[in-house]
Amino acid sequence: MTGKLVDNIMQFARILRGAGLPVGPGQVIEVLRAVQQVGIGNRDDFYWALFATCVTRIEQKPLFDQAFHIFWRNPKLRERLMQMLLPQLQSETEPQKGQPVATRLAEALSSGSQPEAAPEREEITVDASLTWSDRELLQDKDFDQMTMAELRQTRALIAALRFAFPEVRTRRFRPDQAGRRADQRATMRATLRSGGDLVPLRFRTARWQPPPLVVLCDISGSMGRYSRLLLHFVHALTNDRSRVSTFLFGTRLTNITRALRHRDVDVAVAQAAAQVTDWSGGTRIGQCLHEFNRLWSRRVLGQGAIVLLISDGLDKDAGVNLAQEAERLSMSCRRLIWLNPLLRFEGFAPKSLGIRAILPYVDELRPVHNLTSLIDLGKALSRPMAPRGARRTAKLQEAA
Repeated sequence: MTGKLVDNIMQFARILRGAGLPVGPGQVIEVLRAVQQVGIGNRDDFYWALFATCVTRIEQKPLFDQAFHIFWRNPKLRERLMQMLLPQLQSETEPQKGQPVATRLAEALSSGSQPEAAPEREEITVDASLTWSDRELLQDKDFDQMTMAELRQTRALIAALRFAFPEVRTRRFRPDQAGRRADQRATMRATLRSGGDLVPLRFRTARWQPPPLVVLCDISGSMGRYSRLLLHFVHALTNDRSRVSTFLFGTRLTNITRALRHRDVDVAVAQAAAQVTDWSGGTRIGQCLHEFNRLWSRRVLGQGAIVLLISDGLDKDAGVNLAQEAERLSMSCRRLIWLNPLLRFEGFAPKSLGIRAILPYVDELRPVHNLTSLIDLGKALSRPMAPRGARRTAKLQEAA
């Protein structure tokens, strides 16, 4: 095996590691052994040799395929980056034609063009207090004012967020000998097993579980960077708990629940964006809520669901039929929380017709413009809920 090929394989492993795949030194050694066995005469054999040694989970395959077909098409970085600007890679052997290049793969390619030079030895003192200070500043910074580097760091912090939803009582039961309700069916089965001489009583208790979560996110032009970044937040929620349904709306409603279930956030966001045809357009909130209430509310709002409505309330139709649809949505769920980025302004007042139409029917009105607002949302969701009437009265007084 020539030295040039070894260097390219090590560079390829470095790019995979930078893109997020756990390719360590041990796997690089296995790659070299596998390539030495299969040779480089057949491209498919070479591909599967690298695949078998670098990929450990099936969801890593799209990222590996993109990296392989970009890097081994032409190892020169400049030409690879020019190819990334094309709409799709024209190659007959590509299994996923037209799939967008993952963001972190592009970053790994751009930063991994040359082998890293060995740095000079010097003593470096790390001040942990400065790191914590930077994180605190990042938590309070508006999403719309962040640089690209800060956005990448914010997405990583959002992926690490965990929310503790309070469990609610369902109409189903589970076996529990300490329960107060007799389980007649289980008792009869136990009696038949004992031959009828004994009547062993069986009991059951109510089953408790976190309620379903439904997210309705505005993707109109006025939401801008907020909606794109909040998709990472919704992806973290979807992968952290079950029964999460997500809908995007602008001038029409799009269900992206299945796309966000992919564990890789880059692939999930890309698939969700591919389904949407009205991104950064106008907003017809009333029409979209009407479509949701008519087609989806009975399917996803059962068992006391919590609804997160993410929107600035700026409606193109000036609130036509919006009050009726917001009232119906509110009556169909246990808790309707409106996340509005306009609340970041101290002088915010509900003056637009859309905001005034929705406001009477939401249980909580909260800001969503930085990491602190998302952390506060998690704390609010973990607290027990007050009666709906008291919540709405307090909310209207704060808005006034």
